[in-house]
Amino acid sequence: MTDDLRTVLRARLTTAMKQRDRDAIRALRSTIAAIDNAEAPALSAEDLKGVAIERSPAGVGAREVSRITLTASDVEAIVQREIEDRLAAASSYEEAGQAEAATRLRREAEVLGVL
Repeated sequence: MTDDLRTVLRARLTTAMKQRDRDAIRALRSTIAAIDNAEAPALSAEDLKGVAIERSPAGVGAREVSRITLTASDVEAIVQREIEDRLAAASSYEEAGQAEAATRLRREAEVLGVL
């Protein structure tokens, strides 16, 4: 299911690019990136420790780590969080008197909400 939603997002991104829908492109790209970032493995204390260049791992696969596998509900939660973030930011922009930015963010949330 995770791949299904990701496939839908990428297909809609392609369509939005063909239609030159900037709001949809912006929303879909950032949501796909958020999903990709959520799959990144956490760094251990060893990864964060400074290593001298001559002692750093080198070569193919020297520091490879498998990515985290997200469930369908994880991906749906990420999309929902993206929607909520946009709506919260839109409210803040509106309070600051920036109606155009608020409208753009609401449009992006709408694009994600129809998934």
